[in-house]
Amino acid sequence: MDGGETQLEIILSFIKRHRPDAILILDFIHVLEYVWKAAHGLFGVGSKEAQAWVAEQALRILKGEASAVAVDMRRKATRQQLNQKQREPVDKCAGYLTKYLPMLEYDFYLSEGLPIATGVIEGACRHLIKDRMDLTGARWRLKSAEAVLRIRSLRSSGDFEEYWAFHKAQEYKRNHCSHTGVACARG
Repeated sequence: MDGGETQLEIILSFIKRHRPDAILILDFIHVLEYVWKAAHGLFGVGSKEAQAWVAEQALRILKGEASAVAVDMRRKATRQQLNQKQREPVDKCAGYLTKYLPMLEYDFYLSEGLPIATGVIEGACRHLIKDRMDLTGARWRLKSAEAVLRIRSLRSSGDFEEYWAFHKAQEYKRNHCSHTGVACARG
């Protein structure tokens, strides 16, 4: 998830009721957006120092050190005696990291092979849905659009041939066996 308060409340209530074993992961790309803003407060926009600092902090966060990153960036802002405007994105990033700390265990997530960014999901949605449904002049009814998306999903996952064999067997049973009253051995 991306840290949106309303989204988080809905997801947490769902998890509490239906999937208490679910793992909630904060999208790493959203975390990096905050880190970049903090870097601009500390070093200025476009500086090589900001780029190097972000790379270092990103690696630390990926290693499970988000809490230490938050503490260190606040200390750095204090040592540099940043004015309120410069310090604001630093404090906002540190607060964000602290607030969502339980969802920033990227070292664990990566060791378990879990995705840490929604890019994979957004890419799959684009591939499955947008590339097919968002064609100029195309108009879809819900039922036909759903059928097309199901077939695209089967093809993308490599399960189409297995599904098609099952589908043909079911069609044979429906069209030939149920009307004759004779038991079908096929399928």
